[in-house]
Amino acid sequence: MPIRYSYTEINRAIEQLRDQDNVMRPDGEQLRRMAEPHGNRTEFGSVAYSSSVRARSKDLTVIIGGPDVQETDLNPDQKRIMRDMPETLNAVHNYMQHTPIVATARALGNNEEFCPHCTMYVSTHRKDCARIPYLWYQTLFDPRIATGPEMNLVYIPEWQEKDRQALVFPEIGVTYVLGPDYFGEAKKGFLRMAMWHAKAKGMLGLHAGSKLITARNDAGKLKRYGMLLLGLTATGKTTHAGHTHDLDREGEAAKLVQDDVVFWRQDGSALGSEAGLFIKTDSLEDGSQPVLYEAAKSPRTIFENVMVDYLGRVYMSNEVLTGNGRAVVQRSDLGDLASESINLPPVEELDGLIIAFITRRNTILPPVAKLTPAQGAAAFMLGESIHTSGSNPLKAGESVRVVGTNPFICGDEALEGNRFYEYVCNHPDKIHCYQLNTGGVGEIMIEEHGQKVAKQKVNRIEISEMAAIIRGIVREQIEWQDEPVWGTQVPVAVDGVDLDRFDPAKYYDEAMVDEYIEELRGERREHFAKFESLHPDIPTALKL
Repeated sequence: MPIRYSYTEINRAIEQLRDQDNVMRPDGEQLRRMAEPHGNRTEFGSVAYSSSVRARSKDLTVIIGGPDVQETDLNPDQKRIMRDMPETLNAVHNYMQHTPIVATARALGNNEEFCPHCTMYVSTHRKDCARIPYLWYQTLFDPRIATGPEMNLVYIPEWQEKDRQALVFPEIGVTYVLGPDYFGEAKKGFLRMAMWHAKAKGMLGLHAGSKLITARNDAGKLKRYGMLLLGLTATGKTTHAGHTHDLDREGEAAKLVQDDVVFWRQDGSALGSEAGLFIKTDSLEDGSQPVLYEAAKSPRTIFENVMVDYLGRVYMSNEVLTGNGRAVVQRSDLGDLASESINLPPVEELDGLIIAFITRRNTILPPVAKLTPAQGAAAFMLGESIHTSGSNPLKAGESVRVVGTNPFICGDEALEGNRFYEYVCNHPDKIHCYQLNTGGVGEIMIEEHGQKVAKQKVNRIEISEMAAIIRGIVREQIEWQDEPVWGTQVPVAVDGVDLDRFDPAKYYDEAMVDEYIEELRGERREHFAKFESLHPDIPTALKL
């Protein structure tokens, strides 16, 4: 099926939707009234909803377009979806003329440079699916501030389960979500398209949290830093984006700017995307994220797939329904933790920009490493973490790598790494990269009954210890020394952290240490070999 022919048909169908009699355009209050009868009132006065699908259907998502965007490494289901796409589009476009549809428009971002106008069309054949535009409405901004580009998403939750899929056309800013009823498909659907358009405009869409930190060094000088935190799910990105790092000197502060996606520009500024946060709730009750926990108890919060009992009591860490319980939290409920703006300023207006790549490995990586610009680009391309027993018991402890820790990249991943390297090199005295390992050392995994289990448990770095490391960085208290294995730098000491606790020699014999090092080096060499157009500085930056 010629792509341009698809574009013509798609654009015509979207244009017709705007004036169809079966399309209604409720405002925010009307959406609330449509959605709330299908939820459960909680003890906090908020409402909790449930979806049938409780995670993104990533293996049933296909990115379609010209050579700069078209996916080529497709699984069997994706190949079937591509083969059937002409018939699917015809069926969808016909169905769109008859099903009741709710149209909602919002602005993604709040700035004058890049602020897409987003319209979501949701079929409400299932009346409970009014919650999808309602949740989405809460996360973005008034559409009147949008400057473009135009993006549209058609959402048909009642589509047959056997044909569940998402068709993504980034070049024309259109996505079809057919079958899922999970809100995350709408959120990420627009962010994915926005990141593609941002890249086309010379920016770089980052799957990252952002924050502003004001810290006083030992000489008594206050300094102001921006911070970007890149990390895959379950690595601690939200935890540390929303942490104060126990900064308690006069004038010190940590402000959460964004939680999920930013658009990074050549001047080092990072444009935000969202007004609300879509956070996981599983770790909110353990005391590690007190501000987010209190915000989640606001009556304005909206829960999805979180356990609520018959009395309205909320069990945020209960995973009987899913390990992916979520909540839409408003920035206004974060109190003093929230920054005034959702945008990070240019680096010239700051004392520096800290870019932290958060990984979670449990064997031999140090808690923190300071990186050169090329090593930072290497960490970006590696996008490392590990599978956990919760995410995939059969692969627990095994490596997982996603370029930029961003599973929503459209097009050439090497281009993203090269652009990241270029931006960092543009500001060598201002931008500083670090790798933060929120895992630990000492774990030994073995296979029993077809599953990976821990023969020796990890000696994990605590959240308070990582907070102390970040505090030491922004207070300029850390003396760095060369690290011989990977070629990075590591601290001589960190106030509040016993670094000897993370010496691999305490947990493994010399042969096992060497085995883990060579295994990781081999995996990294294999990963870098996939990217022929990558700048030659990047794959050689770490000792491999």
